[in-house]
Amino acid sequence: MRVPPQELLGLTVALLERHGVPPYHAQLQSDLLIEAELRGLPSHGLQRLPRLLSRIRQGLADAKAEGTMEWERSFLSVDGQRGLGPVVMMAAIGEMSSVASRHGMAAGGIRNANHIGMLAYYVEAIAASGFIGIVLSTSEALVHPYGGTQAMLGTNPIAIGIPTDREPFVLDLATSLVSMGKIHNHALRGEAVPEGWAVDAAGRPTTDAEAAKAGAIAPFGDAKGYGLGLAVELLVAALAGSAFAPEVRGTLDDTHAANKGDVILMIDPSAGAGNGGALAAYLDRIRDSRPLDPARPVAVPGDGGRARRAAAMAAGIELPDALYDDLKALEAA
Repeated sequence: MRVPPQELLGLTVALLERHGVPPYHAQLQSDLLIEAELRGLPSHGLQRLPRLLSRIRQGLADAKAEGTMEWERSFLSVDGQRGLGPVVMMAAIGEMSSVASRHGMAAGGIRNANHIGMLAYYVEAIAASGFIGIVLSTSEALVHPYGGTQAMLGTNPIAIGIPTDREPFVLDLATSLVSMGKIHNHALRGEAVPEGWAVDAAGRPTTDAEAAKAGAIAPFGDAKGYGLGLAVELLVAALAGSAFAPEVRGTLDDTHAANKGDVILMIDPSAGAGNGGALAAYLDRIRDSRPLDPARPVAVPGDGGRARRAAAMAAGIELPDALYDDLKALEAA
């Protein structure tokens, strides 16, 4: 079914506020979830809302916390105090902006905060304020190393936002072949997962989404994705002081405090020799380059999400009937 975005935004804000979330925090968390739906990332969208509400009820997420922050030179250390992920993240970005302006760059590490969701949301916001943004995050052990079958790494996404004279360049990717949220979304819809995505708990290749949830996801690009994912794991643990993947809990359950980590890097491009107009022109040259299929022009990262967003704003967000019914039941409860 397709639902108007504003209806879903209003419903999400109301459910969060009913659970004691302050209006600004509720609006921010809701905007993140709806943006994920609009951009075609339901794995990071409203399917996470019932679990988040349960985490708030159980005290695993503090609806009012924004985190405590301590500077050491140009590095911001953040204890999220179990706050909502986007609330703590945006508070840290706001705190880092002035230091990045003065010194050309700033870095930050966040621990003890809840799931931050779609990383593109943050690097796009950073780019909109004129900075280059890089965001890294970790998760539970969900990905097997190249040549292995046991989940030892997180999906460990990385996002990069670069301002130009027009829309920013936005890259957001997991170092796993897919996110575990996408596996959960297939299970929610009763759909098989494609071959090669995952192995089951015994390490056997599977297309069963439920079996994949109990197994491990493949790294993207075999050894390359494994190496990059491991590098993100080590960087975040070193800078945020967070747990390693096999000990991480709290992004996919409502029974544990979240102990993954997040890292932010903000760079003022005016400190370098770049030119926003030249960046935009180069991206256009790539778009105008010769495509493999004439019916499908070459795109750059960020184009697809913007196109999907525009289409969903016009036609509505496509939600599984069961998820919509669950949200309406929570509203009526």
